[in-house]
Amino acid sequence: MEMRNKIKVFSGNSNLELASRICENLGIIIGNAKVRNFSDGEIMVEIAENVRGRDVYVVQSTCAPTNNNLMELLIMTDALKRASAATITAVVPYYGYARQDRKAAPRTPITAKLVADLITRSGVDRVVTIDLHAGQIQGFFDIPVDNLYAAPVILDYLKKRFDGEPIVMVTPDAGGTERARAFAKRLECSLAVIDKRRTTPNVAEVMHLIGDVRGKIAIILDDMIDTAGTLTQAAKALKDNGALSVFACATHGVLSGPAIERINNSEIEEIVLTDTIPLGEKGGASSKLHTLSVAELLAEAIKRIHEDESVSSLFV
Repeated sequence: MEMRNKIKVFSGNSNLELASRICENLGIIIGNAKVRNFSDGEIMVEIAENVRGRDVYVVQSTCAPTNNNLMELLIMTDALKRASAATITAVVPYYGYARQDRKAAPRTPITAKLVADLITRSGVDRVVTIDLHAGQIQGFFDIPVDNLYAAPVILDYLKKRFDGEPIVMVTPDAGGTERARAFAKRLECSLAVIDKRRTTPNVAEVMHLIGDVRGKIAIILDDMIDTAGTLTQAAKALKDNGALSVFACATHGVLSGPAIERINNSEIEEIVLTDTIPLGEKGGASSKLHTLSVAELLAEAIKRIHEDESVSSLFV
Protein backbone atom coordinates (compact mmCIF):
# COMPACT_ATOMS: atom_id res chain seq x y z
CA MET A 1 0.00 0.00 0.00
CA GLU A 2 1.42 3.42 -0.97
CA MET A 3 2.30 5.90 1.78
CA ARG A 4 -0.49 8.32 0.90
CA ASN A 5 -3.05 5.54 1.35
CA LYS A 6 -1.49 4.10 4.50
CA ILE A 7 -0.92 7.35 6.45
CA LYS A 8 -3.74 9.39 7.95
CA VAL A 9 -3.12 12.78 9.58
CA PHE A 10 -5.78 14.29 11.84
CA SER A 11 -5.85 17.45 13.91
CA GLY A 12 -7.78 18.86 16.81
CA ASN A 13 -8.66 22.54 16.98
CA SER A 14 -5.23 23.80 18.10
CA ASN A 15 -3.16 23.08 14.97
CA LEU A 16 -5.48 22.83 11.98
CA GLU A 17 -3.36 25.16 9.82
CA LEU A 18 -0.08 23.43 10.73
CA ALA A 19 -1.62 19.99 10.11
CA SER A 20 -2.79 21.14 6.68
CA ARG A 21 0.74 22.29 5.82
CA ILE A 22 2.16 18.96 6.99
CA CYS A 23 -0.27 17.15 4.71
CA GLU A 24 0.74 19.37 1.79
CA ASN A 25 4.37 18.38 2.36
CA LEU A 26 3.40 14.71 2.50
CA GLY A 27 1.14 14.94 -0.55
CA ILE A 28 -1.94 13.68 1.31
CA ILE A 29 -5.32 15.09 2.35
CA ILE A 30 -5.95 15.90 6.01
CA GLY A 31 -8.21 13.40 7.75
CA ASN A 32 -11.87 14.15 8.37
CA ALA A 33 -12.47 14.42 12.10
CA LYS A 34 -15.42 16.27 13.61
CA VAL A 35 -14.59 17.87 16.96
CA ARG A 36 -17.37 19.71 18.73
CA ASN A 37 -18.53 20.70 22.20
CA PHE A 38 -21.82 19.93 23.88
CA SER A 39 -23.57 22.80 25.68
CA ASP A 40 -22.14 21.65 29.02
CA GLY A 41 -18.57 21.81 27.66
CA GLU A 42 -18.04 18.08 27.03
CA ILE A 43 -15.97 17.30 23.94
CA MET A 44 -17.28 15.00 21.23
CA VAL A 45 -15.03 13.56 18.51
CA GLU A 46 -16.20 11.62 15.46
CA ILE A 47 -13.74 10.13 12.95
CA ALA A 48 -15.65 10.51 9.69
CA GLU A 49 -13.61 8.09 7.57
CA ASN A 50 -12.15 4.60 7.66
CA VAL A 51 -8.84 4.27 9.59
CA ARG A 52 -8.75 0.50 10.04
CA GLY A 53 -5.17 -0.72 9.64
CA ARG A 54 -3.84 2.80 9.01
CA ASP A 55 -0.87 4.53 10.67
CA VAL A 56 -2.49 7.59 12.18
CA TYR A 57 -0.82 10.84 13.25
CA VAL A 58 -2.73 13.29 15.45
CA VAL A 59 -1.34 16.85 15.36
CA GLN A 60 -2.33 18.68 18.53
CA SER A 61 -0.41 21.19 20.64
CA THR A 62 -1.54 21.29 24.26
CA CYS A 63 -1.42 25.09 24.33
CA ALA A 64 -4.12 27.45 25.60
CA PRO A 65 -6.87 26.51 26.22
CA THR A 66 -4.54 23.81 27.57
CA ASN A 67 -7.03 21.51 29.24
CA ASN A 68 -9.45 21.56 26.29
CA ASN A 69 -6.69 20.78 23.80
CA LEU A 70 -5.31 17.99 25.98
CA MET A 71 -8.75 16.40 26.30
CA GLU A 72 -9.28 16.69 22.54
CA LEU A 73 -6.04 14.77 22.00
CA LEU A 74 -6.99 12.04 24.49
CA ILE A 75 -10.54 11.66 23.18
CA MET A 76 -9.43 11.62 19.55
CA THR A 77 -6.85 8.95 20.40
CA ASP A 78 -9.52 6.81 22.06
CA ALA A 79 -11.80 7.20 19.03
CA LEU A 80 -8.99 6.15 16.66
CA LYS A 81 -8.03 3.18 18.84
CA ARG A 82 -11.66 1.97 18.89
CA ALA A 83 -11.77 2.45 15.10
CA SER A 84 -8.93 -0.12 14.76
CA ALA A 85 -6.09 2.19 13.68
CA ALA A 86 -2.87 0.16 13.35
CA THR A 87 -0.69 2.73 15.16
CA ILE A 88 -1.37 6.14 16.70
CA THR A 89 1.37 8.78 16.91
CA ALA A 90 0.68 11.96 18.84
CA VAL A 91 2.44 14.87 17.14
CA VAL A 92 2.52 17.46 19.93
CA PRO A 93 4.48 20.47 18.62
CA TYR A 94 4.11 22.23 21.98
CA TYR A 95 3.92 20.06 25.10
CA GLY A 96 1.88 21.88 27.73
CA TYR A 97 2.61 21.51 31.47
CA ALA A 98 6.29 20.92 30.58
CA ARG A 99 7.44 23.51 33.11
CA GLN A 100 5.97 21.40 35.93
CA ASP A 101 8.64 18.74 35.45
CA ARG A 102 9.81 18.45 39.08
CA LYS A 103 8.74 19.20 42.65
CA ALA A 104 9.72 22.84 42.94
CA ALA A 105 8.20 23.11 46.42
CA PRO A 106 6.79 20.74 49.06
CA ARG A 107 3.44 19.08 48.27
CA THR A 108 3.39 20.07 44.61
CA PRO A 109 2.65 17.78 41.64
CA ILE A 110 4.87 16.73 38.75
CA THR A 111 2.22 17.48 36.16
CA ALA A 112 4.44 16.87 33.13
CA LYS A 113 4.65 13.22 34.24
CA LEU A 114 0.88 13.03 34.84
CA VAL A 115 0.20 14.32 31.31
CA ALA A 116 2.68 11.79 29.89
CA ASP A 117 0.79 9.01 31.69
CA LEU A 118 -2.56 10.25 30.36
CA ILE A 119 -1.29 10.34 26.78
CA THR A 120 0.23 6.87 27.08
CA ARG A 121 -2.85 5.31 28.70
CA SER A 122 -5.14 6.78 26.06
CA GLY A 123 -3.56 4.48 23.48
CA VAL A 124 -0.80 6.54 21.84
CA ASP A 125 2.06 4.39 20.51
CA ARG A 126 4.61 7.16 19.92
CA VAL A 127 5.04 10.88 20.60
CA VAL A 128 6.71 13.45 18.36
CA THR A 129 7.31 16.88 19.86
CA ILE A 130 9.51 19.94 19.36
CA ASP A 131 11.88 21.59 21.85
CA LEU A 132 10.66 20.16 25.13
CA HIS A 133 11.19 22.66 27.94
CA ALA A 134 13.15 19.95 29.77
CA GLY A 135 14.66 17.11 27.74
CA GLN A 136 14.27 14.61 30.60
CA ILE A 137 10.48 14.68 30.09
CA GLN A 138 11.12 12.05 27.40
CA GLY A 139 11.81 9.67 30.30
CA PHE A 140 8.32 10.27 31.71
CA PHE A 141 6.89 8.23 28.82
CA ASP A 142 6.88 4.43 28.54
CA ILE A 143 6.65 4.75 24.75
CA PRO A 144 9.13 6.14 22.16
CA VAL A 145 9.46 9.94 22.11
CA ASP A 146 11.12 11.94 19.32
CA ASN A 147 12.05 15.39 20.63
CA LEU A 148 12.84 17.37 17.49
CA TYR A 149 14.51 20.78 17.44
CA ALA A 150 13.37 23.89 15.59
CA ALA A 151 16.99 25.10 15.45
CA PRO A 152 17.52 24.28 11.73
CA VAL A 153 14.42 26.30 10.78
CA ILE A 154 15.39 29.31 12.91
CA LEU A 155 19.09 29.16 12.00
CA ASP A 156 18.31 29.18 8.29
CA TYR A 157 16.29 32.38 8.74
CA LEU A 158 18.93 34.07 10.91
CA LYS A 159 21.74 33.28 8.45
CA LYS A 160 19.83 34.96 5.63
CA ARG A 161 18.54 37.84 7.76
CA PHE A 162 21.88 38.86 9.32
CA ASP A 163 24.39 37.77 6.70
CA GLY A 164 27.66 39.66 7.26
CA GLU A 165 26.32 41.81 10.12
CA PRO A 166 27.91 42.00 13.61
CA ILE A 167 25.67 39.87 15.80
CA VAL A 168 25.85 38.36 19.29
CA MET A 169 23.65 35.55 20.60
CA VAL A 170 22.17 36.26 24.02
CA THR A 171 20.62 33.82 26.46
CA PRO A 172 18.16 35.45 28.92
CA ASP A 173 19.14 33.04 31.70
CA ALA A 174 21.97 30.65 32.54
CA GLY A 175 19.79 27.60 31.80
CA GLY A 176 19.73 28.42 28.09
CA THR A 177 23.49 28.83 27.70
CA GLU A 178 24.01 25.51 25.93
CA ARG A 179 21.31 26.30 23.37
CA ALA A 180 22.65 29.81 22.72
CA ARG A 181 26.24 28.52 22.47
CA ALA A 182 25.18 26.03 19.77
CA PHE A 183 23.53 28.86 17.78
CA ALA A 184 26.58 31.12 18.23
CA LYS A 185 28.85 28.36 16.95
CA ARG A 186 26.78 27.83 13.80
CA LEU A 187 26.41 31.57 13.18
CA GLU A 188 30.12 32.15 13.97
CA CYS A 189 29.39 34.91 16.45
CA SER A 190 29.98 35.69 20.14
CA LEU A 191 27.82 34.81 23.14
CA ALA A 192 26.40 36.84 26.03
CA VAL A 193 24.51 35.72 29.14
CA ILE A 194 22.01 37.68 31.20
CA ASP A 195 22.04 36.85 34.90
CA LYS A 196 18.36 36.69 35.89
CA ARG A 197 16.82 36.27 39.31
CA ARG A 198 13.19 35.15 39.49
CA THR A 199 11.40 36.22 42.67
CA THR A 200 7.94 34.77 41.93
CA PRO A 201 6.44 32.80 38.98
CA ASN A 202 6.25 34.87 35.77
CA VAL A 203 8.20 37.72 37.45
CA ALA A 204 11.91 38.13 36.70
CA GLU A 205 14.45 40.79 37.51
CA VAL A 206 17.48 41.30 35.27
CA MET A 207 20.63 41.64 37.36
CA HIS A 208 23.59 42.08 35.02
CA LEU A 209 25.07 41.16 31.64
CA ILE A 210 27.99 38.79 31.08
CA GLY A 211 29.66 39.45 27.72
CA ASP A 212 30.17 42.30 25.26
CA VAL A 213 27.23 43.50 23.16
CA ARG A 214 28.40 47.06 22.44
CA GLY A 215 28.09 47.99 18.76
CA LYS A 216 26.46 44.65 17.88
CA ILE A 217 23.02 43.37 16.94
CA ALA A 218 21.83 41.34 19.93
CA ILE A 219 19.67 38.28 19.25
CA ILE A 220 17.96 36.88 22.35
CA LEU A 221 17.32 33.12 22.14
CA ASP A 222 14.84 31.16 24.28
CA ASP A 223 12.74 28.03 23.95
CA MET A 224 9.47 29.86 24.69
CA ILE A 225 8.06 33.31 25.30
CA ASP A 226 5.25 33.39 27.87
CA THR A 227 4.42 36.74 29.47
CA ALA A 228 7.50 38.34 27.81
CA GLY A 229 8.62 39.92 31.10
CA THR A 230 12.07 38.35 31.00
CA LEU A 231 12.42 39.11 27.30
CA THR A 232 11.56 42.80 27.48
CA GLN A 233 13.75 43.37 30.55
CA ALA A 234 16.61 41.62 28.78
CA ALA A 235 16.11 43.84 25.71
CA LYS A 236 16.31 46.98 27.86
CA ALA A 237 19.49 45.71 29.56
CA LEU A 238 21.08 45.03 26.17
CA LYS A 239 20.26 48.50 24.86
CA ASP A 240 21.58 50.05 28.08
CA ASN A 241 24.84 48.18 27.49
CA GLY A 242 25.30 49.54 23.98
CA ALA A 243 23.62 47.03 21.66
CA LEU A 244 22.83 48.56 18.25
CA SER A 245 19.45 46.81 18.10
CA VAL A 246 17.69 43.87 19.72
CA PHE A 247 15.98 40.93 18.05
CA ALA A 248 14.63 37.73 19.62
CA CYS A 249 13.74 34.21 18.55
CA ALA A 250 11.99 31.33 20.27
CA THR A 251 10.32 28.08 19.28
CA HIS A 252 7.08 28.47 21.20
CA GLY A 253 5.08 31.71 21.33
CA VAL A 254 2.89 31.12 24.38
CA LEU A 255 2.28 34.90 24.64
CA SER A 256 -0.06 34.89 27.62
CA GLY A 257 -1.36 37.80 29.69
CA PRO A 258 0.32 41.13 28.88
CA ALA A 259 2.88 39.60 26.47
CA ILE A 260 1.75 41.31 23.25
CA GLU A 261 1.46 44.72 24.90
CA ARG A 262 4.91 44.35 26.47
CA ILE A 263 6.43 43.32 23.15
CA ASN A 264 4.84 46.20 21.25
CA ASN A 265 6.16 48.70 23.83
CA SER A 266 9.63 47.17 24.10
CA GLU A 267 13.05 47.86 22.58
CA ILE A 268 12.78 44.70 20.46
CA GLU A 269 12.60 45.22 16.71
CA GLU A 270 11.46 41.74 15.71
CA ILE A 271 10.62 38.41 17.34
CA VAL A 272 10.91 35.21 15.32
CA LEU A 273 8.61 32.36 16.40
CA THR A 274 7.52 29.05 14.90
CA ASP A 275 3.95 27.89 14.34
CA THR A 276 4.00 25.20 17.06
CA ILE A 277 1.41 27.45 18.74
CA PRO A 278 -1.02 29.51 16.64
CA LEU A 279 -0.52 33.23 17.27
CA GLY A 280 -4.22 34.08 17.19
CA GLU A 281 -5.72 37.40 16.15
CA LYS A 282 -3.97 39.48 18.83
CA GLY A 283 -0.55 38.03 18.07
CA GLY A 284 -1.07 38.17 14.33
CA ALA A 285 -1.85 41.87 14.58
CA SER A 286 1.59 42.71 16.05
CA SER A 287 4.05 43.95 13.43
CA LYS A 288 6.98 42.78 15.59
CA LEU A 289 6.15 39.07 15.31
CA HIS A 290 7.45 36.93 12.43
CA THR A 291 6.40 33.27 12.14
CA LEU A 292 8.33 30.38 10.61
CA SER A 293 6.68 27.05 9.88
CA VAL A 294 7.87 23.69 11.25
CA ALA A 295 5.53 21.82 8.88
CA GLU A 296 8.35 20.57 6.63
CA LEU A 297 10.34 19.34 9.65
CA LEU A 298 7.34 17.44 11.07
CA ALA A 299 6.37 16.05 7.67
CA GLU A 300 9.88 14.67 7.21
CA ALA A 301 9.75 13.10 10.69
CA ILE A 302 6.39 11.47 9.92
CA LYS A 303 7.70 10.16 6.60
CA ARG A 304 10.80 8.65 8.23
CA ILE A 305 8.83 7.08 11.08
CA HIS A 306 6.39 5.54 8.62
CA GLU A 307 9.16 4.16 6.41
CA ASP A 308 11.22 2.90 9.40
CA GLU A 309 14.09 5.26 8.63
CA SER A 310 16.36 7.11 11.05
CA VAL A 311 14.92 10.23 12.66
CA SER A 312 18.09 11.10 14.60
CA SER A 313 19.50 13.31 11.83
CA LEU A 314 16.59 15.68 12.43
CA PHE A 315 17.62 16.21 16.06
CA VAL A 316 20.35 18.75 15.22
